[in-house]
Amino acid sequence: MAAVEVADVAVRASAEEEAICACIVKKQQWRNTRAHAREQNWAVRAMAGLPPKEEKEDIPRSDSSGDEQIRLDPYRVFDRTWTRLFVCLSAGWCHQNGVLLLVYDLMPNGSLDRHLFGRPGDAPVLTWEQRYKVAAGVASALNYLHHDYDHVVIHRDMKPSNIMLDAAFNARLGDFGLARALDADKTSYTDRAGLPGTLGYIAPECFHTGRATRELDVFGFGAVVLEIVCGRRNSCCHPAGCSQLLEEAWELHGAGSVLEAVDPRLAGAFDEAEAERLLLLGLACSHPNPGERPTAQAILQILTHSAPPPDVPPSRPAFMWPAVLVKGDEEMCTSGSSATCSTVMTSSLLR
Repeated sequence: MAAVEVADVAVRASAEEEAICACIVKKQQWRNTRAHAREQNWAVRAMAGLPPKEEKEDIPRSDSSGDEQIRLDPYRVFDRTWTRLFVCLSAGWCHQNGVLLLVYDLMPNGSLDRHLFGRPGDAPVLTWEQRYKVAAGVASALNYLHHDYDHVVIHRDMKPSNIMLDAAFNARLGDFGLARALDADKTSYTDRAGLPGTLGYIAPECFHTGRATRELDVFGFGAVVLEIVCGRRNSCCHPAGCSQLLEEAWELHGAGSVLEAVDPRLAGAFDEAEAERLLLLGLACSHPNPGERPTAQAILQILTHSAPPPDVPPSRPAFMWPAVLVKGDEEMCTSGSSATCSTVMTSSLLR
């Protein structure tokens, strides 16, 4: 068997898990044949303890133009986009000694976590150009999941160990074991088993609602951006979404010296304007109140210099709950209508 990297993925035999796996993996038509897509669907259903299920053949509604054809054929959309932004299945799956595994493409440069926090000598220190490229790549992947795919997909586990780097140091988002696709009329997902994820990357409002939203992914992305720039782990021991790295970044920003947070291993070899742009973006995405965080679309515009850096207050805002409703989200306030909800100041929990 060719050298492959076997990712340890959590696959639970539940209807919800099977649905998201079928939604995402089934449509990874990276070899551009529907027979291969059906094979991957069978693999996912087998891991969920379900029998194989035949897929219906897609009939394009129009072939008058190339763009129209691509837009109408989701398999081809995934073939062109998914392989560029995400870690893809290569050999598909294997079953050995009673263990079922998904086999992914080999990522020669390993995980972002290894480059940022590995022991000296484990991996080379990322240059500034590579760091900015990684941040932009992850933003593109997040924008695709939130806005460009035909379902809103919430990753729910944004962190450096789930970001892989290919031979050219392009970022690929991976590990969809916790991901969920939302129905068209939904803006959040509630897991009956509790709130999964990693402290430091979970938005503070999730500890009150138990719901996963796009704003949760944005908060996690903000933590990753700060880690990329600062070269320090976003460790967190408090279940309110705080971290020492985030607090120090806010303090330096308030003092007008935010560039002091840049990873000293770069020895000053970085673009100051880009570094400030990334740090401000990281703080904006880490805003305690979900309605104030930028969308994935806005994040991508900022990183591609199509929009200016976000306006960030000089000090960390207080966490307010119930939060101001996110546009289009009627479920954020859980104790009644927004007119009758009282505001609870819990900034002390975040310090």
